[in-house]
Formats: sequence, structure tokens, C-alpha cells
Amino acid sequence: MTEALADTTIDAFLGGNLMLRQPKRGHRAGHDAVLLAAVTAARPGDRVVEFGAGVGTAGLALARRIGGLDLTLVEISELLAVLARENAKANDIAATVLTFDVTASAAAFEAAGLAVDSADAVLMNPPFNDPARHRASGDPDKRLAHVASQTTLEHWVHAARRVLKSRGALTLIWRADGLAEVLAALGRGFGSLAIVPVHPDLESPAIRVLVRAIKGGRAPLEILPALMLNSASGLPTAEVQDVLAGRTAIAIGGGRS
Repeated sequence: MTEALADTTIDAFLGGNLMLRQPKRGHRAGHDAVLLAAVTAARPGDRVVEFGAGVGTAGLALARRIGGLDLTLVEISELLAVLARENAKANDIAATVLTFDVTASAAAFEAAGLAVDSADAVLMNPPFNDPARHRASGDPDKRLAHVASQTTLEHWVHAARRVLKSRGALTLIWRADGLAEVLAALGRGFGSLAIVPVHPDLESPAIRVLVRAIKGGRAPLEILPALMLNSASGLPTAEVQDVLAGRTAIAIGGGRS
């Protein structure tokens, strides 16, 4: 483990306000995690749980924006969980890091301190690449983080539904061409869906969707204005620059309704 920790880099996120140690090879954090944090709403004192936290990028970015969270990071990889714990400490952010499988039983969640109806918010960036169309990496951590099975999303949403309080919010990021899978997975127990399509530029189809769903929500689904990553010049838009630097959040939906 010590050798593995040595084979890492320290990278700047949020304009340098969040410094994260992560593996040189394999699964490395990128824009998806920062966008997920930016679209997640929470209040000081809320219990927030991140599933599939990796080195903690999304959860720690959210905690940097909103102080006073009761933050729990859940990660299946022992190495990445060690890095997440180190990153929380290095950035002076209070966080509990748990090493176990999001698809574990309710009893396992309870034993880990994640009781039923205990979280105000859950955020997650599940593995979402279709194994039929995506060549799996030889790196086991990268493979776990990127390639989904047919039941991955269903199981992760089920776990989120279990730990969320009534009217608690789930936010997630997924492939845009898999939106139907997201809607199907959220069909039981969630409502008040709000969706932000993410496009690489003005001319290209969406590549991601940012989704917020409320446990027990009943408001109609909202398709919100799209987020454009790059302008016609090929440079990041001003909005995206502000989000990636941690200066602004991404407004989504009308709250817990």
C-alpha cells in the first residue's frame, strides 16, 4: 500500500482551493466530479453521502463550497479510500470514509453507520460505460469506476433511496444516451426530477446529463437549459470556467418538493 501511495500526483481543483492526491494511472478525477459537486444542493449541518467517491473529489468539492456538512464518502477500492481519507485531512475537511460496496445489503449499510432514512443528500457518479461498447481497462480500479453492469444504476439508486430521508435529494451524472436508464431507475420512489444536459459545444449532442431527484417528490419533470462546456472558439465557456474554479454552482430544480 505504501508503494501504491507513492505512485500518485497532487492535483489542483477548484482553482487551487482543493488539492487532491490521486493515482498517476488508472481512475483519475476530472470534470464530471466537479460538475456533480456544483449541481448538488445542501445546507450546513446536512448529512451528505457520496457513493463511489474515488479519492473524494465531488464530496470534498461540495464541502469546500458549503461548510459544516456531515460528510460520508463511500468507496469500494481500499487504495482510493485511503487517498480520500488523506485528501480530506490535507484539505482540513471533516469527512468519514467508508470502504465497502454500494450494492451491499441494508444490514451492511446499517453496520457502517448509514441507517435507513438518515441522509439529507446523496451524490454519485456511478460507473456508466456500456461494456458492450467500451473496452475495459486492465486497471481494476479504473474498470470498477468506469464500466457498468446491466444492474449498476438500479442498485446504486436503490441504495440511495434507502439511506435518504423523505424529501432528501439524489444528484447524479450519467451518459446522455443512457437517460432512459436513469428515468427507469428513478421511477420507483423518486420524483421532482430536474435534468441539465451537458454538451461539449453548441454543435454537438449532449454527452452527459446532470440529474436531481427527490425521494417522494411529486413535481413534474423539468428539462433545464443546457450547460455548454466549450464556446465556438473551442475554449471553456465563462460559465464552465466559473464552475470549475468553484466560483459558482449549477442551479437545478426548485428544491425539495
